[in-house]
Amino acid sequence: MLRRSFITAALAATLLFSATAKADNPRVLIETNLGSMIIELYPNEAPLTVANFLEYVNSGFYDGTIFHRVIGNFMIQGGGIDEQMRRKPTRDPIQNEADNGLQNRIGTIAMARTNDPHSATSQFFINVANNSSLDFREKTPRAWGYTVFGRVVDGMRTVNQIRTQPTTSRNGYQDVPINPVVIERIRQIQ
Repeated sequence: MLRRSFITAALAATLLFSATAKADNPRVLIETNLGSMIIELYPNEAPLTVANFLEYVNSGFYDGTIFHRVIGNFMIQGGGIDEQMRRKPTRDPIQNEADNGLQNRIGTIAMARTNDPHSATSQFFINVANNSSLDFREKTPRAWGYTVFGRVVDGMRTVNQIRTQPTTSRNGYQDVPINPVVIERIRQIQ
């Protein structure tokens, strides 16, 4: 029964994104020490977020950062901290675009932020569960949501390998993989 539910959820996610997916949408390759994944980005739904992410990608900013927060039944987060657990300096935050109709479903990528809805800079997360609590509900600090701006189109095996890494607390951070999951590089491939 669990397998049937997973297949149904996967089919629903495919149908949800079939209208969004376009041959000309930008794609990036994320190469980690545990494998690679390809992310398709949605500039029509999240233009500011995609432009911001691609600026970080094309500048080489993400190279050598880590997935520093891994919660196996929730999400994997990275893109702003190096192996020594130091934050990299970022550009200014961007406007939240979570009201774009996209939802935090398995395999989607969204921007991480603080409690301020408009505080996202470089950090992102990949949902490993359907996280409707992170979706836009209204334009208030508690209900603004987290901007989904793409999805994994290849490499969920790598995502699942990352999400199952054992974690610990380190330098004031919780849920840090014991063995670093390094983002070796992210590059635009389309």
